[in-house]
Amino acid sequence: MSLPANANANVDEKVVQYENFISLVLKKDLQKVLEQRDEVYEKISEYLQLKNTIYSLQGADSHRLKTDVDLGCNFYVQAEVEDTSRIFVAVGYGFFVEMNHDEALRFIDKKTNQLTAFTEQLTKDSAKIKANIRMVLEGLRELQGLSDVSDSRSGEVLSM
Repeated sequence: MSLPANANANVDEKVVQYENFISLVLKKDLQKVLEQRDEVYEKISEYLQLKNTIYSLQGADSHRLKTDVDLGCNFYVQAEVEDTSRIFVAVGYGFFVEMNHDEALRFIDKKTNQLTAFTEQLTKDSAKIKANIRMVLEGLRELQGLSDVSDSRSGEVLSM
């Protein structure tokens, strides 16, 4: 049984619409969510690095610290910190708060827990978007009358 030419044109038009929806909306949404999750992972990494630095400062007997400071464009100068008992911690939105080591460690634990929960939500969001992509691909397959053979494009889309 063959479809009339007008019906084939409607099916082809719907297929193009669904393909555009996948590439213009769903793929971009997925990419944004994954990039945002990567940025949050980066922040978590920076806080954990700060936590390790605080532990090493606590373990050192001296309250003085010599370090290299990046002035920008990989130009470094030597600096000496006379009192390492208090540090400035980035708390968000460009604000820094002066804290002692214990306060900073408590803040870092709370902040990393908060950021970890956020990454879990972003991971769930990406899974939902991947499920939507799969659903649209199944709809396309149904529209085109294809059998349930695995589509190489679906693996490509979902591996993002």
